[in-house]
Amino acid sequence: MTKTIDVQVNAQSIAAFKKGYPLILKDAVMNPEVLMEEGTIIRLVDRYRKFIAKGYYGNQNKGIGWVLTRDDNEEIDFTFFESKISAALSRRESFFEDSETTAFRIFNGEGDGIGGLTIDYFDGYYMVSWYSEGIYSLKHHVYGVLDKLVDYKAIYEKKRFDTKGQYIEQDDFVKGTPGDFPIIVKENGMNFAVDLNDGAMTGIFLDQRDVRKALRDKYSEGKHVLNTFSYTGAFSVAAALGGARETTSVDLAKRSLPKTIEQFSVNGIDYEAQNIKVMDVFDYFRYAKRHELKFDVVVLDPPSFARSKKYTFSTAKDYPALLQDAIAITEKNGIIIASTNNASFSMKKFKTFIEKGFADAGSRYKILEESSLPKDFRTNRDFPEFNYLKVVILQKLK
Repeated sequence: MTKTIDVQVNAQSIAAFKKGYPLILKDAVMNPEVLMEEGTIIRLVDRYRKFIAKGYYGNQNKGIGWVLTRDDNEEIDFTFFESKISAALSRRESFFEDSETTAFRIFNGEGDGIGGLTIDYFDGYYMVSWYSEGIYSLKHHVYGVLDKLVDYKAIYEKKRFDTKGQYIEQDDFVKGTPGDFPIIVKENGMNFAVDLNDGAMTGIFLDQRDVRKALRDKYSEGKHVLNTFSYTGAFSVAAALGGARETTSVDLAKRSLPKTIEQFSVNGIDYEAQNIKVMDVFDYFRYAKRHELKFDVVVLDPPSFARSKKYTFSTAKDYPALLQDAIAITEKNGIIIASTNNASFSMKKFKTFIEKGFADAGSRYKILEESSLPKDFRTNRDFPEFNYLKVVILQKLK
């Protein structure tokens, strides 16, 4: 049986926990010296030792663990994990029944009741991501539940909790029959090649599904689309399938070239008719200005933090300047898809970045639509900070 200890939390945090806040912040804990071994079940108590909630100890970003239940009598055991994962699977029944989409999230951390754990489905393959040593120590419950509840070709895992909170390199195969990667999954009828055993990334960010569909269905026909920080070119594929006249994909990573070629190819698109640039996005902006290149649509979805030999970029500080660069090479009445997955600021704050970027560029804009995580990425609406994705689709008016 997993060890349980009492952890005293301050009065300010108690109010938040009673409202359902799931993350146990470091500065909430009054007696941190009792926290010895990640994976320990912790009872949160007030200064009078009165029970508040129960969770587990696991270091993840600014938190030291997650609340799992507000019932002191509920055990954190196989039955608990089964109930949470079973409920999550039921919520995704419509996804399992959709033959046009065969890759989606089936368990989204605290949104489905267990912070630090996500499970993604890729056409019969399951990928479990662990965000702390604490939750990873409880893996036997999760894998046991999957054995009981689902039929799978194989299970893969991503351990995302080294000393800097990054992915730990390993063979990610757990059980089943190893996949012959890449496999082809569908998303709203589009094909994407994915590899579940090739490092931290799979080849597609599932949380951008709705945005790719919008780009394909509404904003691509006859357009020249620039996809910056393009990764494996998924937005470019969506644009091409939506009838784009031409796409340009720009990413600094050398592997983006073969990966983007692969994504075009599995959709029957002639990649030689598209532009794929392996170069720093900031250098490309300068190149485009110098050559007076203009685009009808610009996709702007940078990582939260990036460093190259010449530049250091942080969305929290540098997004307005990045947007200003994009505005300069966007046609009048053109579209900019402004996106960020940085959880450290709100949609309201993100819109101030957009306002500043356009003001500094001496330009004006209209918001056409905005979105956040798709519905399989379940979140608690009372705590919007966990709904990290912020997307605003803009039209440049001047």
